[in-house]
Amino acid sequence: MSRIAYVNGRYVAQRDACVNIEDRGYQFGDGIYEVVQIHAGRFLDEDLHLARLERSLREIRIAMPMPLATLRLVLREVVRRNRITGDGLVYMQVGRGVARRDHAFPKVAPPVSLVVTARRAPAYPETIEGWNIAAITHPDHRWARRDIKSVNLLPNVLARQAAKEAGAGEAILFDPATRVVTEGAATSFWAVDEDGVVRIPPLSNTILPGCTRAALLAEMAEAGLRAEERPVTLDELFRAREAFITSAGSFVKPVLAIDGKPVGDGIAGPVTRQLFDIFARHAKGAPRNAA
Repeated sequence: MSRIAYVNGRYVAQRDACVNIEDRGYQFGDGIYEVVQIHAGRFLDEDLHLARLERSLREIRIAMPMPLATLRLVLREVVRRNRITGDGLVYMQVGRGVARRDHAFPKVAPPVSLVVTARRAPAYPETIEGWNIAAITHPDHRWARRDIKSVNLLPNVLARQAAKEAGAGEAILFDPATRVVTEGAATSFWAVDEDGVVRIPPLSNTILPGCTRAALLAEMAEAGLRAEERPVTLDELFRAREAFITSAGSFVKPVLAIDGKPVGDGIAGPVTRQLFDIFARHAKGAPRNAA
């Protein structure tokens, strides 16, 4: 069965889906995207993702393509038409629309473009065993507004490719001037420092406000667990007892080696294991994750 996409008001076979060559998302990266994980047919942290979508669109002055309630219906219809009843991912991209190529906004705003796709994904891991990656460090060459989930991802692509060529699963980005860690190429980065404190870089214009990050912080607070939002330097990174990443597709994933050197004992540590279990319960049973 061909996958089905929603493209500007129509449900079409994905192999036949297309956008106008003067779509500003295609020509300028003038758009925003979001990805929501589906677990056991439920949309995981959907409210957080849609709130971030709305914020990102406001920041670059693009209108919502439709009311939020209608967008939720479209997301579910795309998932239904693709017969995803277990685990999957739903991707949405909103662009400024089609206009004659000019860097400035069109004088008359064109209809906002919306594309939604969905695909099956591996099931949420039952255990942390085997659920891990190695990472590399990589200079952060992205633009100054990384808090906006823009489709401009070329630096992320190049960083991930560098990781792949090094046999790693993620690139941990850092500011070359300050040697302060920002985040992963497509993930939020966390460390358990040498004093046993869970650390995550604080939110700013240089870091995407991760939805999985926010959900995990909320679950930690509810469980009475402490996390400090403060910078992590490269020197501190290499002294860390544990490290892990979070994202819609990674959940809580241990980082066992960085630049070829083991993190701590080179195995998933006790803090990461505890947070993996906490987030697993969140994904599998939290009321806010109902479909």
